[in-house]
Formats: sequence, structure tokens, C-alpha cells
Amino acid sequence: MDTINVTAPTEAGTETLADATRADATRATVQAFLAARMAGDTERLTALFADRVDWLLAENPACPWIRPRATAAECAAQVTDLARYTVTEDARASVDAFLVDGPDAVLMGHLSGTVRATGKSFEGPFALRLTVEDGRITRHHLYENGLAIAAACTP
Repeated sequence: MDTINVTAPTEAGTETLADATRADATRATVQAFLAARMAGDTERLTALFADRVDWLLAENPACPWIRPRATAAECAAQVTDLARYTVTEDARASVDAFLVDGPDAVLMGHLSGTVRATGKSFEGPFALRLTVEDGRITRHHLYENGLAIAAACTP
């Protein structure tokens, strides 16, 4: 039997139906991740993260919620740690761009918050790169204004 390759035109050329379906699955997983994150639902976050995650967030010794993580439970617990050390009511995040290419997604935007212990605020741009495989997040790389966050953590 012959294989039929279905393509759809895109700005960069052609995209197979399988690629489009994979991008849709990635987009749906990332949207579920964002909803669970906003709700502080660590159980749902744990289910969305793979058993082992390539976690990258520049270490910041001044910030107790910023630390290495690798398992689904550790990654999901970041939302709880963040809520413990920052003022939840002051937390803001906006997404200006949400790009998906197959299993990879990149979100870019702006975030701000207040550190509970010092009362100091931080803000700045962020970029988040996620990779989704079989409906679970295998890569979580967050790039943010670490200097502003560290300054807000320092009394």
C-alpha cells in the first residue's frame, strides 16, 4: 500500500498533517499546564510533567523557590514554593507570544510579583520553552530577570 503524505501550506513551506496534529497536542498540553499552574493544582501539574524533566532555571541562591528540579513532583511543587515565598495576590504574568513547533512550545511575556519576606517587588520579561512528548512535559526551561528577583529577595 502506498503512503500518502498530506501537506498544508505554511509560510515556511509545507507541514504534514502529522506535524499539525502533534503541534495541536503540544498546544493542548501547554494550555492544560497553564490552567493547572494558575489554579495551583499540583496534582494535575504532577500528571502533566514526565517522570523525569529537563528543568532549567538559573540557580539563584537568594530565592528559595528557585532550585534544581528533576521529577514530576519536584517540578509541580514549584508552584507551591512560589506561593509560600511570594504574595499570591501580587503575582502577575502575561503571555505576549505562544509559539508551537511540533513537540516544542515557547511562551514569551512579562511577569511580576512581591517577595513575602522583604515586601520588595520584582518584574521583567520571561521566556519559557517547553517540550511535550506523549502528552507530558519533558523539558521546562525558564529564562527570567534573575537579578530583579534576587534583589527583591535581599533585605
